[in-house]
Amino acid sequence: MRVLVAPDKFAGTLTAVEAAEAIAAGWRRHAPDDEMDLAPMADGGPGFVDVLHAALGGELLAVTVRGPHGDPTPATFLLDGSTAYVEAAQACGLHLSGTDRPETATTYGVGELVLAAADAGATRIVVGLGGSGTNDGGAGLLAALGATADRPLDGGAAGLEGITHVELPAYDLELVAASDVDNPLTGLFGATKVFGPQKGVSEERLPVLDGWLEGFAAAADRRVSLEKGAGAAGGLGYALLLLGATREPGIGLVADAVGLAGRARRADLVITGEGAFDFSSRSGKVPYGVAEIAAEAVRPCVALAGQVLVGSREMRALGVESAYSLVDLVGEQRAFADPAGSLADLAARVARTWSRE
Repeated sequence: MRVLVAPDKFAGTLTAVEAAEAIAAGWRRHAPDDEMDLAPMADGGPGFVDVLHAALGGELLAVTVRGPHGDPTPATFLLDGSTAYVEAAQACGLHLSGTDRPETATTYGVGELVLAAADAGATRIVVGLGGSGTNDGGAGLLAALGATADRPLDGGAAGLEGITHVELPAYDLELVAASDVDNPLTGLFGATKVFGPQKGVSEERLPVLDGWLEGFAAAADRRVSLEKGAGAAGGLGYALLLLGATREPGIGLVADAVGLAGRARRADLVITGEGAFDFSSRSGKVPYGVAEIAAEAVRPCVALAGQVLVGSREMRALGVESAYSLVDLVGEQRAFADPAGSLADLAARVARTWSRE
């Protein structure tokens, strides 16, 4: 039996590569003769560069950039021919920013990553969006690339208060925003209202930050702020779209890079997974994207997750035949203390149901 293993990271515990290896190790305990094809996945957030490096090869280049609060921060980007892959979370991720100063967190370091990629010879730069701790509309990125304004663009969302004029830099690079969300920049479904709370923005401050981004959009280009994906990564999508970037779903871009469709057709079963499998997985997340590809190949897809928070009807709406919970099998304490071992145990149990051995 041929099994394609294509999980996302298990946030906070396992990278996508580690998760795929743990699933394969557990599966082999029950079915050692099954052929395991490991295809770690990402949707543009943390792990984006590592997954693409594993799939494409290329050269990983290390740089130091400005973190979300000004601290020197190590980061890497992948150079594959004339294309560079940049992971925004390495420069402005929530793991770097924390949730105590969301109003002043800046995306300046992401712009520095883009500049470093261009200096290395890239003419096409793909920026993976996801996992950010910023909410500055991408103003910091624009500042790093040479934009000017009548307010400081590198001061986070708070620096945009009272802004009336933005001068964008001239740029001839081909930019791609790899995003898993469709949100506009502002409003009820915008970056601040939907994603601000998880970055530490209090309920009473949400209208204030959204107002700052409204002013920024009015000064730069309000029309672009309404486009799908402008609200990705706290508005980084907006900044990239202002510079003429095209937008591609991160999961689709990674799936194409790793040849997932062809590998699914050669498999008998597709396994995916993530930390929490819930209905938000439909919004461009890895399990939904993998399940869609499995369905196109007419192959069953099952999910292994830290927690399963959907019922069987919702699960099937996501294209997943069955989903299995790590916490339900081993308990929350062990799931966090030994995530790889626990995931392997879960995979071994799932193999008893799905393997032909």
